[in-house]
Amino acid sequence: MIDLYTWTTPNGYKPIILLEELGLAYQIKPIDIGSGAQKTPEYLRINPNGKIPALQDHDRPNGPVTVFESGAILIYLAEKTGKLLPASEPGRSRVIEWLMFQMGAVGPMLGQLGHFRSAAPEKIPYAIERYQNEQDRIYKVLDGRLAESEYLADEYSIADIATFPWISMAARMGVDVEPYPNLARWEQAIKARPAVTRAFAAKIKP
Repeated sequence: MIDLYTWTTPNGYKPIILLEELGLAYQIKPIDIGSGAQKTPEYLRINPNGKIPALQDHDRPNGPVTVFESGAILIYLAEKTGKLLPASEPGRSRVIEWLMFQMGAVGPMLGQLGHFRSAAPEKIPYAIERYQNEQDRIYKVLDGRLAESEYLADEYSIADIATFPWISMAARMGVDVEPYPNLARWEQAIKARPAVTRAFAAKIKP
């Protein structure tokens, strides 16, 4: 059995989607980040960074394995099953590079845009403009790649799983994907996958 410590954020949904795609048995351990549950001593022993998600895999011959950071969790699960991450080159590097693009650009920049547009105690035009411009640049990169390929790394992979929740969240935040037709096509294709539907229907909040 796999224990997944998570919450209802884009990063929190990534491993749920992958677990559903892989058909692995898991149980969700909700970590209410709004109440500060991610900072408790008990949780910090699992994830010293005090964020979600984190995973504990009890189905290991040498004892449980704990993994934190969403990208690391995706790699771990893909390697555990031999699925959605090619074992050989150049496919493996293609998946990893787009996964790192999500981790280093898509997530951080869209997260900051969401914060300054919706959560900051005061509107800071410079910050909003900065992150809107960065969002536009990132969407152009993604759209250009998806003009060449059905998925980010040629075949459906953990790179797509990592990126989709952020694009989906941004759409709910009012960031329109329609000016980026290839990205919009990709978003609809991922959204229609049964595993994605099950993941977003998963009960996380108590």
